[in-house]
Amino acid sequence: MIQPARETVIDEWRSLHACALQTAMRLSQDELADRLGIAKRTVASWHERPDVRIRPELQRALDTVYEQAPESVKVRFARQLRADDRAEADAAPAGVTLTVAIAVVTNETDVLLVCRREDEPDGITWQFPAGIVKPGANARTVAVRETLAETGIHCTVVRELGSRVHPVTGVFAEYFLCAYLAGQVENRDTDENVDAIWIPRQRVNDFIPPERIYPPALQALSEEP
Repeated sequence: MIQPARETVIDEWRSLHACALQTAMRLSQDELADRLGIAKRTVASWHERPDVRIRPELQRALDTVYEQAPESVKVRFARQLRADDRAEADAAPAGVTLTVAIAVVTNETDVLLVCRREDEPDGITWQFPAGIVKPGANARTVAVRETLAETGIHCTVVRELGSRVHPVTGVFAEYFLCAYLAGQVENRDTDENVDAIWIPRQRVNDFIPPERIYPPALQALSEEP
């Protein structure tokens, strides 16, 4: 007999919560996308970036799906969240909860940026393409793959720039200088990004405050192509 679930209230849906609900409902990524009326790529990106804030209209949709779910799903959802919390705590280094690969992609004159949707302070944030490095994954591969998935740009890693704990987000970030190979820039992840563009290298500080840019990345952008 299924015991009534202790009420699980999600004050702010993040991608890890949506993925836990998908698991609890025994849905595929495609089925969850259909249920919410969103692109399949959006659900895939939630699995790649577990701490993404979900947009308000999708927050409401997820509230509705959860509230209409049977008691057995709510029980599994609560259990899945607890399991995810334990797994993250076990896997993460002390003081670091997430590892991301960041691609600083350049061509002869420009650098590639994406504009993320954010809740605050002004709703958007410009940054380099990036993706979560899952346990066992290769950070170089993630940097190249996520650049293509987000922007339609094929690139290759030129060299590692180093790593740090990001001063704003607190994630462990690995940086790679990448060279453009092919493709036309486009915003392929419209649920998470507002835009994807090339900008002149010398204008990067107009988009990203210099104190947020990893110094070796800033140095690489100042070098002659």
